[in-house]
Amino acid sequence: MSSMIILTEADLRKIVSLDLDAVGCVEDALKALATKSVSMPPILRLDVPEHRGEVDVKTAYVPGIESFAIKISPGFFDNPKIGLPSTNGMMVLLSSRTGLVQALLLDNGYLTDVRTAAAGAVAAKHLSREDSKVAAVFGAGMQAKLQLEALMLVRPITSARIWARDGSKAEATAAGLSAKLGIDVLAKADAREAMRGADVIVTTTPAETPIVSAGWLEPGQHLTAMGSDAEHKNEIDPVAITQADLYVADSLKQTRRLGELHHAIAAGTIAATAEFPELGQIAAGQRQGRSDAKQITIADLTGTGIQDTAIATLAFARAKAANAGTTFES
Repeated sequence: MSSMIILTEADLRKIVSLDLDAVGCVEDALKALATKSVSMPPILRLDVPEHRGEVDVKTAYVPGIESFAIKISPGFFDNPKIGLPSTNGMMVLLSSRTGLVQALLLDNGYLTDVRTAAAGAVAAKHLSREDSKVAAVFGAGMQAKLQLEALMLVRPITSARIWARDGSKAEATAAGLSAKLGIDVLAKADAREAMRGADVIVTTTPAETPIVSAGWLEPGQHLTAMGSDAEHKNEIDPVAITQADLYVADSLKQTRRLGELHHAIAAGTIAATAEFPELGQIAAGQRQGRSDAKQITIADLTGTGIQDTAIATLAFARAKAANAGTTFES
């Protein structure tokens, strides 16, 4: 006889939150990607262009871990126009030993939001200056909000700017974040002005043409690009990677195919075979992270299946400890 736990979004919100434990969970996953024989196939993506939608399927198996996750993650970016969230989804956790389903995580994208924001914090921890105080966030959706919250877990942020194509949404997001986080958060109508003088910049949009110019980067800045998780998405001017002192991928194999690096390769500014460090290698001490306060650093985070396995495993362990969710025997 086997058992399976079903966890709803409400269940998961009670046991998993965006905190230092979540950041550590994702950091450990990225370290494992650098140090263990991880099996992580390419992302499977289905496009639904007439509704500006896409569905990603991600997974990864880590040797020695008792479970692995398969995630289905839809993103339909016109949904807010009809009062629906842009993203949702679910994860299935299976036994690494038997392949039997252990848990069905009906998170509506919540766990993806947490692990994505946590990855941003890991990047900032290793690539931004330790005294970083001013943040600039491009985008005004859920991930924009969570990225700033995650950043504050690892850096002493005292003020932030928000830029989005929809100025009214940027204003609302800035006001909400200022009230929630207790820091000055202002909406900026001009993207360049939002970025000027910032210590850490995070882009969180589904943009298909660059919203950040290479000429805007200043010495000492760190930029994390979160949105380019499909071949057609592109938030950063491809020339920016050549101007950075340090470019870091979450998965180099993946960013060559669909990240910001992919666009630099296509533009001919970077060789297809160029080698760069991965974030997990830096976190594990295998490669050098930021080494100078004046360096310009860029993290290209496309989202990896190993992060999903890590956060799903964490949720499962906490659910069992708290006796959360609904258990079915079969």
